Amino acid sequence: MSVRVQVPSSVQKPRQSPGFLVTFAKRTMLRMLFGGLLCFSAFGCGQKSMAQQPVESIYDIDIEGIDGKPMDLAQYKGKKILFVNVASECGFTKQYDGLQELYENHKDKLVVIGLPCNQFGGQEPGGEAEIQSFCRANFDVEFPMTEKIEVKGPGQHPIYQWLTQKAKNGSQDSSVKWNFQKYLVDEQGRFIDFFYSITKPDSPRIIGLL
Repeated sequence: MSVRVQVPSSVQKPRQSPGFLVTFAKRTMLRMLFGGLLCFSAFGCGQKSMAQQPVESIYDIDIEGIDGKPMDLAQYKGKKILFVNVASECGFTKQYDGLQELYENHKDKLVVIGLPCNQFGGQEPGGEAEIQSFCRANFDVEFPMTEKIEVKGPGQHPIYQWLTQKAKNGSQDSSVKWNFQKYLVDEQGRFIDFFYSITKPDSPRIIGLL
């Protein structure tokens, strides 16, 4: 003889209505979407935003080449420019090889400009002629190089004022941390991005923006 036990309705598991399931699904999708937006905002999971129009033109800035002659930046309109503060006695000096290779492989759309600076560890003590001779003898450097400048502090060259100040480049503020920090400007003279010394010239982060 079987005995059926009647479970009180008060303890029976309630059934979920179709409306509840739809609401739950919508909330789950919103959480996923919100999480994706956070990822995009905080970590750059999507593409970078378009370059902003600069407040001042980088092409109007005066600077001399390493040979002492004026360097007209306007001659590079139509190409991207990678500005790199360089030094001859730095642990990153070997990046000259990568910079020269980058210049050779992409010279149809990119110019690399080396800017000697002695502000980090006193690792660029020589004069312009010595620096030029060192670069040619050891790394066969052919890309343009400038006079020796300061990239930070009271004597900061106007080029680095533009590269590091949103008030001038219209995009973002930054500061130069060490030798071989890299700044990329687009074909119309708009700031794109910057890369710390540890980012090698052949990094996909740089190549992908060319």
